[in-house]
Amino acid sequence: MARSKSSQQWMQEHFQDEYVKKAQALGYRSRAVFKLIEIQEKDKIIKPGINIVDLGAAPGGWSEYVSKIVGKKNKVIALDLLAIDPIEGVDFIQGDFREDEVLEQLYKVLDGEPVHLLLSDMAPNMSGSREMDQPRAIYLGELALDAAQHILAKGGTFLIKMFQGAGFDEYYSQVRQQFSSVVIRKPKASRPRSNEVYILAKGFK
Repeated sequence: MARSKSSQQWMQEHFQDEYVKKAQALGYRSRAVFKLIEIQEKDKIIKPGINIVDLGAAPGGWSEYVSKIVGKKNKVIALDLLAIDPIEGVDFIQGDFREDEVLEQLYKVLDGEPVHLLLSDMAPNMSGSREMDQPRAIYLGELALDAAQHILAKGGTFLIKMFQGAGFDEYYSQVRQQFSSVVIRKPKASRPRSNEVYILAKGFK
């Protein structure tokens, strides 16, 4: 099947992208790790001694990066619908975290331990239609926030990728009600023309 013009443009941009080249050179699983690195350098959200859950983890770049910081005694749990290659020090659960069975697996792996940081780099399968994609992204965000309310320790941190557009301001307000400090980050590795941003919320109430 012939690729669409926008698909060809994306492929061309992707392979010319400095962060794609950098990820390949440094052995990272994806360019997305540079977004987390930039946020970490600014906000210091990942520390030794904390437990982390990574939603929408595939291909595993974020989990791989954080696991090297937190230390072997702590838990890094990655969840995704897609399989990922094993990562030393990371527990992986394949499945849909909206399902009770998957949440039960998560609680079993946590074994009563608190979660200090919940990461979500999830995005819906993009159709290219803002009218369809934006509500899906907001829905995923609401699910992640709901997960935060169930598993985050008091004072915990929540970092989530969101897309500015319809429903974003209302979602941001919801997050602000749950956390004592909320800011928006737009890492350099986020493509400038993308409406992608990261909401960083600290101090879960």
